[in-house]
Amino acid sequence: YKTTKGKAKNIPKFPTTESKPEMYWGDSAEMRRIRTIIERVAVTDANILITGENGTGKEVLAREIHRLSTRCRKTMVSLDMGAIPETLFESELFGHVKGAFTDARTDREGKMESATGSTLFMDEIANLPLHLQSKMLVVLQNRAVTRLGANEAKPIDIRLISATNRDLHDAVAKGEFRQDLLFRINTIHINIPPLRNRKDDIVPLAEMFIARYAQKYNKEGLLLSGDAAEKLKIHPWEGNIRELQNAMETAVIMCDSDIISPEHIELHTPSLPLNEKQTLEDIERQGIANAISQCGGNLSQVAQQLGITRQTLYNKIKRYGL
Repeated sequence: YKTTKGKAKNIPKFPTTESKPEMYWGDSAEMRRIRTIIERVAVTDANILITGENGTGKEVLAREIHRLSTRCRKTMVSLDMGAIPETLFESELFGHVKGAFTDARTDREGKMESATGSTLFMDEIANLPLHLQSKMLVVLQNRAVTRLGANEAKPIDIRLISATNRDLHDAVAKGEFRQDLLFRINTIHINIPPLRNRKDDIVPLAEMFIARYAQKYNKEGLLLSGDAAEKLKIHPWEGNIRELQNAMETAVIMCDSDIISPEHIELHTPSLPLNEKQTLEDIERQGIANAISQCGGNLSQVAQQLGITRQTLYNKIKRYGL
């Protein structure tokens, strides 16, 4: 998230295609501690695992790490394991050759090849199936990738940043994630605290989003009233920064004056009892949130429990800011 706060200290300057900072660090003690760690490790090639609830800004942090790295001359390559069908995981990650499967009409490089000389960001890495975890471990150890259907391995040079909202140590204990792969991707572990634990950052973040969307919708100069700020501070923000961003965009659109008041801010209260006043969307949102909690963030299990595809589930998570 964009900010005008000071740049990270003691970071060498490199020509970059992503020179504009997006990360909002805030003033909380935990975020200051994380910033100190990032300043130390960004310029190395150490693999980093970022954990945290949905909506806490894991990809934004990954982009900031890449921006401050020696690999910033090339664009970071992203792969969201929660947004692609499981049948395409192997092809997306490792690539394929023509004829490797029915629809493989041409050779195609995977994300690992595309990220050579740069950073590969793998979001929702806990969704990677066990049989592909072993192949990925070999790729990381040998620094070479073999496309699906090919015999020859191609050398790669990547810096891996992974992210998940799951406890991977728990996943290892359940036999759902390889311990040796966890060791390989977890050289540095960063856990982003939820927004409800960063109370001092809520209003500055809200004002930053207001300024952004006020410019977008030609309503520059909008201010947040004191009562509106208090309303934001007491909300639990289950959807974290993503939920706050969505709420502020809606508030800017709905505001018909120069001041954003409490009535302009639409917030969804979690864990509401079912009653006749709830909409179907309220019920669906709460049902998905409950399933995510029950399944420990395992989206494959959540989709199976709800009887929907992983892609449909992922779309709904984005829609409801979960």
